Amino acid sequence: MTNLNYEKNIRIDEKDALIVVDMQNDFLPGGSLPVEEGDLIIEEINMTAKKFKKCGGFIVLTQDWHPKNHLSFASNHKGRNPGDELMAENGAIGPVLWPDHCVQNSHGAKFHEDLEVHLSDKIIQKGMNPNVDSYSGFRENDEKTETRLREYLESKSIKRIFVCGLALDYCCYFTAMDGVDFEYQVYFLVNLTKGINLPEGNIKNALENMKQKGIKFVNKASFI
Repeated sequence: MTNLNYEKNIRIDEKDALIVVDMQNDFLPGGSLPVEEGDLIIEEINMTAKKFKKCGGFIVLTQDWHPKNHLSFASNHKGRNPGDELMAENGAIGPVLWPDHCVQNSHGAKFHEDLEVHLSDKIIQKGMNPNVDSYSGFRENDEKTETRLREYLESKSIKRIFVCGLALDYCCYFTAMDGVDFEYQVYFLVNLTKGINLPEGNIKNALENMKQKGIKFVNKASFI
């Protein structure tokens, strides 16, 4: 595992936003694309969200919201299986294919019942274009089409974002990396994420890349 230095003495204020990524049934144990131990971070995410609310910060939830014919699903590629490598030339799909997950209006697409959704100020849905996947909360994998996340954060004059949720090496990672590109100060809540590690080594690579990008790492002891 990458050696990480954790920030200390962070005080939350009205210029801060907690971005809770894809805490949906399909990404949790029992779902079609479960992240191991993903359910173990829910209680602490709720507690962190309450701290942000108390200190005047904002809470944004992202939600994968795929149509049934989404090309990231292995079922939409004859002879292909989940986990098979596939990368579209434009990067819009890949690097691997997934089982069907977070299909619009399905149980799997709903937030887990233990997540305190009522604390959120905004829900950002993503992945609705069947030809383009959307790992990041900010933009789709074509790196052109934005969600409404940046627009919302700008409307609230947010300067710092704190990223947590699922999965560490995909949607959380890309959200954090795009946050830097969009000139936010980005903090990654390592203890409030869990990873897939597909392909093998992906978690380590994600942490190293974030470290090189200047993303700061925090845990529950980082806040005052």
